[in-house]
Parts: sequence; structure tokens; C-alpha cells
Amino acid sequence: MRNHRERAEAISAATADRLASPAVAQRLGLPQGWHPQSLAYGAAGIALLHIERARAGLGPWQRAHDWLACAVEDGVITGPDSHLHYGAPALAVALQAAADRSGRYARALDKLDRHIAVSTCHRLESAHARMDKAVELPALAEFDAVRGLSGIGAHLLRREPHGELLRDILVYLVRLTEPVQSDGGSLPGWWSAQAPSGRVSPDFPGGHANHGMAHGIAGPLALLALSALADVRVDGQAEAIGVICSWLDRWRQEGTTGSWWPALITRAQLRGEQLLDTAPSRPSWCYGTAGHARSQQLAALATGGLARQRMAEAALVGALSDPAQLAATTDKSLCHGYAGLAHTAGRAAADALTPDIGARVPMLLDAIGADPGALKPSATPTEGGDIGLLEGAAGVALALHTISAGTPSPSGWDTFLLIS
Repeated sequence: MRNHRERAEAISAATADRLASPAVAQRLGLPQGWHPQSLAYGAAGIALLHIERARAGLGPWQRAHDWLACAVEDGVITGPDSHLHYGAPALAVALQAAADRSGRYARALDKLDRHIAVSTCHRLESAHARMDKAVELPALAEFDAVRGLSGIGAHLLRREPHGELLRDILVYLVRLTEPVQSDGGSLPGWWSAQAPSGRVSPDFPGGHANHGMAHGIAGPLALLALSALADVRVDGQAEAIGVICSWLDRWRQEGTTGSWWPALITRAQLRGEQLLDTAPSRPSWCYGTAGHARSQQLAALATGGLARQRMAEAALVGALSDPAQLAATTDKSLCHGYAGLAHTAGRAAADALTPDIGARVPMLLDAIGADPGALKPSATPTEGGDIGLLEGAAGVALALHTISAGTPSPSGWDTFLLIS
């Protein structure tokens, strides 16, 4: 493992060097465009790479400051258009990570706190008003980990874990687990009339129940569990965890290498009119077994459920041992690639009853590759290349650095993943 860690750090360092300058990166032909305040694709997310390395004494703070300055040079996006991955909350994640001593970025963070509080209160008011009607179904962006209240809760759990705003989000998530009557039948409270894209689509008549960590119920489950583990609890929280786990138990499938969960359930599948998938897809953080297993492992740790913990850990080991699932993993990203698998496995291994999860991390590092050039941002504007946190080089480099360090992140950069 030592050689794997040394190689991982070498790739992380080389990538950080290539992403040293926002001015250079801005001239690249980036497939997602240039979005400075984006945590997923822009400067706010890339700043996290340099913040983490600076806090570890492996890189200059000036790089972090340059990327943070780039993120705010056109002002701060607030209000309904902002969410964990864009605008004020995204900047708050980065600044909170950079606050390595008392008072650092305090004024800026206080200002961002106020913006986040206002927009979050409005979101909560709208969500409760919807639920008061007892018939309307939520948009994915109401509750999910990317655009929704679970993502904001992830930030607040690190920023102000015992504040009232986080408790209000937990109260909302508890209520989200209450069933809804729709079209004469009972649906889980997180059932959405939308397609996975976040839009209404004729391909999903009656909507769906999304299971993923990024856009589905695994994200709220993880936040409820992580909050409980941090001794932040509200009435009904343990019961809500149980409701979600029972739903996921209902749809858990058993394959040749262990348990897995479908990414979503349609109305036709709920009625028994359409068959479920017969095999798991890639075991990614965003929709696959890695995210599902970690969220349920956290739920088990929060509630003392040893049987569920063993099941979740066996599912993750099985996914990381399955050639078919690994073959379906075709990129290196945090979101749906090998970096996300390796980082999630590392977090799960630290809490696991079995050493088998950690034993598979070197294989995942091998799949990422040994050549730092493989993560090189494109040299010319015509070549493209994703340099961002969620699907690009910065996220891969952060995961590799954290695995190399072998210790919890000092900056908490992976807060947005809801795995720790």
C-alpha cells in the first residue's frame, strides 16, 4: 500500500501544479464552460484542491487564494438560484475548508451564512407548504444532495452543527419520509413526479423514486445518519432512518457478488407491471452500490444496527470484487468513476467491521493509473478536458491526496459527498 500511496500523492501533486493558475485554466476548452462559482465544475471546487494541499503543508496558500479570488470576482450568486454546488453555499464550503485558524475568512463566512439562511428558510417554507397540501410531490432539487436541502444540510453539519437551521432541515427530512397519497395509492414522501433529469418527462409517467446519493433518498439518509453520529437529533429522526432503510430493503437485489440496489423505481415497477433491472450498473458514488452501501453503513452506525452494517459492507466488498461492475466504470471521476469508488471505500473502511473493503483500495488506485499526465488539463483550447471537482481532474487529485495521507481531511473538503 505504501507504493500506491506514494504514487497517488505524486499524481495529486502533478495535477495541482497543472491547475496552479486560474488564468491558464480559463483559456482551456472546458466541456462544462467556465463557471467560477461552481463547486462541481469551477473555481470554487478547484480551490478545495489547493486548500487541502496547503493545509497539509504540500502546496502554497497563494494558489488557494488565487482560485478563491477568481470565484468571487464577479460577485456572489444568492437566492433561489444558489445551492450547494453553485453560488453562496459553494463559496461557503470552500471558505470553511480554508478557515484553518480562528478568524480566517470570518467576515466573509458570516456574510455568506446570512445569505444561506435566508434562501434555506425560503426553501423550507415552500417545502412545508407543499407537504401541507398532502398531494403534491417534491422536485428532486427540493431534497437532494446536489441542489437540495440535503446538500445545504451537509454544509451546515460542518459549519454550524448545533444551529437551528440544520435542525430545521432535519425536521423537514423526517417529514419527507411520511407517505403521500397520489392517484389513489400511497407513495413514499420523496417520490417525485419528475424524471431523473429533474424535469417532467413522458418517459417517466407517474415519476419515480430516486435511490441515488446525488439525487435520491440515499443523500437524506446519509445526512440523517451523520447528524445523529454528531449528536444532532430531532424528534422522529431514528424512525425516519428506519423508514428509508425499510424502503431500500424492499428493493434490494441479490446478485452473484452480493446485494445491490436499482438506481430508481418507476410507477410501473412499483405496481409490478415492469421488471426491475437484472444486474447492477457501475458501483458509483452518485447512483451505484458505493453510495448506497456507505449511506446504509452510516445509518447502521447511527442506530446500532450490526446486521445492516454487515450487509452494507458486504455489498460494497461485492461491488468492488465484481468484474462486470468494475468494467462498467469507465472514467476516473469522483462522481461516477474510480476516484469516487476509492475515496468512498476508504471512508467506509475506516468504520468497517471487516478489513476487506480497505484491502481493495490499491486495486482501485491501479485503475486510476500511474501517469500524472493522464489527469493533465488540455494544453490547448481546442482539446477540452474537465478540470473540476465532481467529474474532473481536481476531484481525482483530491481523492488521491486523501488516500495518500491516510488520515481524515483537515479541511473537510468531501463534506459535499455526504460520506463522512
